[in-house]
Amino acid sequence: MAAALIFIYHTSQSMPEMVASHFNSAGVPTGFLPRHLYFVGILVVIVVAPLLLVILPRLAMRNPNVRINVPHRDYWLAPERRQHTIEILSQQSTTFASLLMLFLCYSHWLVVHANASTPPELSSGWLLAGLVVFMGLTVRWAFGLIARFRITEEE
Repeated sequence: MAAALIFIYHTSQSMPEMVASHFNSAGVPTGFLPRHLYFVGILVVIVVAPLLLVILPRLAMRNPNVRINVPHRDYWLAPERRQHTIEILSQQSTTFASLLMLFLCYSHWLVVHANASTPPELSSGWLLAGLVVFMGLTVRWAFGLIARFRITEEE
């Protein structure tokens, strides 16, 4: 997260005073913000969303009555394995939060580059490519998580 914060800070410094911050599907800007407001907004998005993905599941899983839905639930949530299962889920939420943060940093980088040209223009192709990669990694992450709990030591 520190690297993301440093990245956002340094890349935002080169942006114009009025930042094209919203674009239509053709990459044409449809909304502008003063640089300092864009900077604060992007920091909030890039920090708060991943933090919530890390903190909220950990807080929820502290409750012994929380409903955790995993394959082979009775096996993985047995008292002798419950803590290990919670650790796995916590690690996985951190992994997904990291993927999200990387995608959001990439999106910011595209906005920085869009604002470097006159007139500003967002590369819809590069945004779509980043979204496809992010979605692919998300699907892989989800299937990996499900597969992790499909296997029991008894099988």
